[in-house]
Order: sequence, then C-alpha cells, then structure tokens
Amino acid sequence: KITICNSVLFYKKVLEIKQKLENLGHEVLIHPMEVSFKGNIIPVIEFYNLRKSTSNQDIENLKSSLIKDHFDKIEDSDAILVLNYDKNGIKNYIGGNVLMEIGLACHFNKKIYLLNQIPEELSYTEEIKGVQPIILNGDITKIK
Repeated sequence: KITICNSVLFYKKVLEIKQKLENLGHEVLIHPMEVSFKGNIIPVIEFYNLRKSTSNQDIENLKSSLIKDHFDKIEDSDAILVLNYDKNGIKNYIGGNVLMEIGLACHFNKKIYLLNQIPEELSYTEEIKGVQPIILNGDITKIK
C-alpha cells in the first residue's frame, strides 16, 4: 500500500501515476481531488487558490483536517511516493507539507520513494537526504 505525497499543483499527474501503480498491483492512497468547503464541493486546486489568496478560520480548519487525513493514510501504508516535479523555478520541488509527510513516514519506518532526485536548492535539502529516500529516477517499476 502506497500513499502518494505531492504538491497540489501536481494533482493532474497524481491520477496518472496512481493508475500506473495500480496496474503494477499496488493499492494507492492519494489526497482528495475535491473538498467540501462551506457546503460546496470544490476542486482541490480551487481550494489551493483560496488558501493562497485569503486566510480565515474555515480555510485553516479544512487545511488542518486535510493534513491529518493524509497523515492517517501514511500511517496505514507501507510506503510513500513523493511526486517531486519542477515548481516555482525549483527542480524536483518538495514543499513544506510534503516535507512534513516525509518526516512522518520516516518516524513510522515507512519506505520513502522520491520520483526524481532530491532538490538541491531548498533550505531543508539535508533533512530530505537524512531520511535516506529511495530515488526512482522517474521509474515507478522500481517500487518493491
């Protein structure tokens, strides 16, 4: 069982990778593609844009709930797969939320796979290296 961890901006690629992993025989857990916000079901990318442009208790409560929900998925999995594509001019980007997910996976002794190389431009590159992730170099068939 694998939980995919990724920046919300990579959500379109998540479904593709999920399908490929399932075709290889893995059970795959992902972030929701839609969320309920103030009584409306909205795409997760819309929620991402809302939380970037405004701050209020409803947004913070939903964000907290989404984090905890994904942590539960990680705890219930055998491994995580970090989809670290280029973002914001940073090669193989890993953001704050995914860094927390990596830390949790490390704490629970889960295998940590990175789709691409460890990003070199981040202030927490050493912390990512410290969990000794398995680098796939884009080849998900290496997941065992």
